[in-house]
Amino acid sequence: MNYSAAIDAALNQLHIEGRYRTFIDIERQKDHFPKAVWNRPDGQTQDIVVWCGNDYLGMGQNPAVLAAMHEALDATGAGSGGTRNISGTTAYHKRLEVSLADLHGKEAALLFTSAYIANDATLSTLPKLFPGLIIYSDALNHASMIEGVRRNGGAKRIFRHNDVAHLRELMAADDPAAPKLIAFESIYSMDGDFGPIKEICDVADEFGALTYIDEVHAVGMYGPRGAGVAERDGLMHRIDIINGTLAKAYGVMGGYIAASAKMCDAIRSYAPGFIFTTSLPPAVAAGAAASVEYVKTAQYLRDKQQENASILKMRLRGLGLPIIDHGSHIVPVHVGDPKHCKAISDMLLTEHGIYVQPINFPTVPRGTERLRFTPSPVHDPKMIDRLVRAMDGLWSHCALNRAEMSA
Repeated sequence: MNYSAAIDAALNQLHIEGRYRTFIDIERQKDHFPKAVWNRPDGQTQDIVVWCGNDYLGMGQNPAVLAAMHEALDATGAGSGGTRNISGTTAYHKRLEVSLADLHGKEAALLFTSAYIANDATLSTLPKLFPGLIIYSDALNHASMIEGVRRNGGAKRIFRHNDVAHLRELMAADDPAAPKLIAFESIYSMDGDFGPIKEICDVADEFGALTYIDEVHAVGMYGPRGAGVAERDGLMHRIDIINGTLAKAYGVMGGYIAASAKMCDAIRSYAPGFIFTTSLPPAVAAGAAASVEYVKTAQYLRDKQQENASILKMRLRGLGLPIIDHGSHIVPVHVGDPKHCKAISDMLLTEHGIYVQPINFPTVPRGTERLRFTPSPVHDPKMIDRLVRAMDGLWSHCALNRAEMSA
């Protein structure tokens, strides 16, 4: 086999379809978020504003977070030195887990290197704890959840997105005595829609199932202390396992689950993705802990972020652009074609200094390509105005039929 030619063909297919992904080399600027510097391919630099980052609250630049990281770095050095079982557990890791357990009102939390690994490791391990487990997974669950469910070797059922009636139908058809778990998200990041948490918990109670929720795009953003949508809705006590990230609203890195002490102990003891992975550097754990504690009382950040998201939605909608609005902090604009999506993204960057990456298949289904804007509390009115004016001009320039796109 000509391996080189096969690689060429695979990459060329992405170019043909208009969904070849290009890395944009940027340098974040401390104290100037969301501004950054783009290192252009021609060797020049250009000032830009980042509109597609997941540092939703700008906590990656927060002085309290940076101070905690500096202190831990100076005290401990760069790395953790091993897995959690082999010298990789420090006071910083334990402190962060205590803070996360408190955040979610759970007995314990378990720290992973990312929320992807937390989802994959936990969901793939649960059938070892509950032989015969059936996992009911929302059709639009994140790739990490899909991978964890796929790899666990147990039975799985896929219910239509947010369709509680279909979920109930699937559960009713299975053995009443079989152990069951429902896996879903609180906010689905590509459309920004919410999962029906209460209704799913009701079905779980009816069939004696465990509940597993991914709050990755909600932690820090919703609830009186930023614990997520389940906290906002007073439902955390009804969720058995909560998955979250430290890399989005908390602005650092890492993922975790929060659950009963017994559940966390079992995952810690059985999950290869936890056992055999070097732990986060202490400086990262320290920064994440400082961020979690800060955001617990920083309602002003959540309020300002929601305000900016509402303003951006209102102004884009006023232009007739086909935004997808489910009331969350995420602002997707439906384009529906990968080449148009990439063209608008490129022109926003080169002509207006506005950085937003196109979202194409396989992240979203074909025909639903979009630009996904994530306004933060520190995107000021001038930045919003500049973005809106640029989108208005480029939408017409790319000859997109707004009426068709809105239909």
